[in-house]
Amino acid sequence: MTFTTLIDTTTLSRHLDDPSLVVVDCRFKLDDIEWGAGEYEARHIPGAAYAHLDRDLSGTRTGGNGRHPLPDATRFARTLGDLGIDERVQVVVYDQDSGMYASRLWWMLRWMGHDRAALVDGGLARWLAGNRPTRAGRERRQPRVFRPKPRPGMVVDSSEVAALLDRSDSRLLDGRAPDRFRGENEILDAKAGHIPGAANHFFKWNLKEDNTFQSTEKLREQFDQSLGGIPPDRVVSYCGSGVTACHNLLAMEHVGLKGARLYAGSWSEWSSDPVRPTDPPQDKVKS
Repeated sequence: MTFTTLIDTTTLSRHLDDPSLVVVDCRFKLDDIEWGAGEYEARHIPGAAYAHLDRDLSGTRTGGNGRHPLPDATRFARTLGDLGIDERVQVVVYDQDSGMYASRLWWMLRWMGHDRAALVDGGLARWLAGNRPTRAGRERRQPRVFRPKPRPGMVVDSSEVAALLDRSDSRLLDGRAPDRFRGENEILDAKAGHIPGAANHFFKWNLKEDNTFQSTEKLREQFDQSLGGIPPDRVVSYCGSGVTACHNLLAMEHVGLKGARLYAGSWSEWSSDPVRPTDPPQDKVKS
């Protein structure tokens, strides 16, 4: 059993009793950070453990490194081990529906050298729509020792992003909603707008109305348009805080567009420094 991007709920249901499978629930809400943990305890896919975006999938915030900085690799390896993950298991991740949070764990596993990870297409909503079983309470798997094989080249920092601003052979891809990208709406970060030169590819464009992924043909067509001929290994994905940017990276991987990197600090880090340029310039942003 090997899945590396997506897994459908029917296939997952057939493998739930596989001892080499680890399922992780990543449900979360930015405006109610304990919602996901509460929903997990109320009902979840049988056997699933829970990973919290702020506590398990993020590092310490300094005020200048974004809202969801990456954790220290050694610490995160311990977190994975506590979830029952090592190099021998197939990991399956899910959230409430779209994959906007679970894709972060999918990407982080690859960042740590573990490629056997897949997102449940349509999340728990799709699972429930099929009248499949759930459990209540908190479950723990037998801890394992996760031996990381970090891939630091999958991440760029703000200085590397700054070096890309005037390059025509690279592409910054912003996964936020179009109104936030244009600077018309910003309720989460210090400034409105986007990194100069970036193209907008809203992560929800990867999905159909039922929050399952578009066909590979549709995804490829959309990314070809957003990338404008730039090779995928010259693409840097970002969003508000380095979470939904991973959704775009998963979608790209799913259609064979490999090698794009993550700006983990994303707009929340970039906009925290008044010296960094923005588009539109801050004196042009409507209050």
